[in-house]
Amino acid sequence: MLHASASASQKRRLLRERLASGDLLRLPGAINPLSAQLIEEKGFDGVYVSGAVLSADLGLPDIGLTTLTEVAGRAGQVARVTNLPTIVDADTGFGEPMNVARTIQVLEDAGLAGCHIEDQVNPKRCGHLDGKSVVDLGTAQQRVRAAVGGRRDPDFLVMARTDVRAVEGLRAAVDRAKALVDAGADAIFPEAMADLGEFEAVASAVDVPVLANMTEFGKSELFTADQLASAGVRLVIYPVTLLRLAMGEIERGLDTIRAAGTQAGLVDRMQTRARLYELIDYAGYNTFDSEIFTYSATEPTEGAT
Repeated sequence: MLHASASASQKRRLLRERLASGDLLRLPGAINPLSAQLIEEKGFDGVYVSGAVLSADLGLPDIGLTTLTEVAGRAGQVARVTNLPTIVDADTGFGEPMNVARTIQVLEDAGLAGCHIEDQVNPKRCGHLDGKSVVDLGTAQQRVRAAVGGRRDPDFLVMARTDVRAVEGLRAAVDRAKALVDAGADAIFPEAMADLGEFEAVASAVDVPVLANMTEFGKSELFTADQLASAGVRLVIYPVTLLRLAMGEIERGLDTIRAAGTQAGLVDRMQTRARLYELIDYAGYNTFDSEIFTYSATEPTEGAT
């Protein structure tokens, strides 16, 4: 109720412990706090907040137009409602190295368990689109060192994302991944890998967890969790899946209402009011209200002191 029962530091430790176990952790992308509650209820390992989803939710393309304030605000709203660790897309860190350090501290204060910082040139592009450019290795390492140097909680996960595969090939991606680990990255996010063999090449080259991005309509095949685990991947995100599902249904629903003049034919596809109230623990709020707000002590008798 109101906030998750686990503190931010507890959620960060949980993420570290789960990563140390060697299991593959699955993190669907939340589109809002309510969907994060559902992700937890369905038994997933963590929650992801996608920069592409946040941009789209604002009616913007994913080209670096969002600000640290917008990202931290939305990610903090999501992290607040779930006991699962929440990781957020921090783009290129929102500026120069000092800005990157501040980004980490703001995200810590917002309750996040970790983030990834990428090596694209500003303005960045969606990782599965063509025409990307990356910064030189020295600049990429500076971003990682600034992120690591800026954090106050050593359990906050600093992940380095590299988009160099699409620009210079797999060998360059492997070499850059190793260099980013040397700069202090706790995990590596190699973007837009072509096949399982490429994930395996990166995972075998570094001694930190590797993340796979299973986004639809992208460069990578939609591999199963078992396939990714066999390739050495330790985290997998489904960043835009829930947004695409929701928007597909919204579009079809609007077409139906426009054509039929009523939403009656859509009701059996909707989440019921009862299910919504169950998910947000409406009963818990009512109990709190009745026990605290409407509570009244026995009135003292006349003359009592």
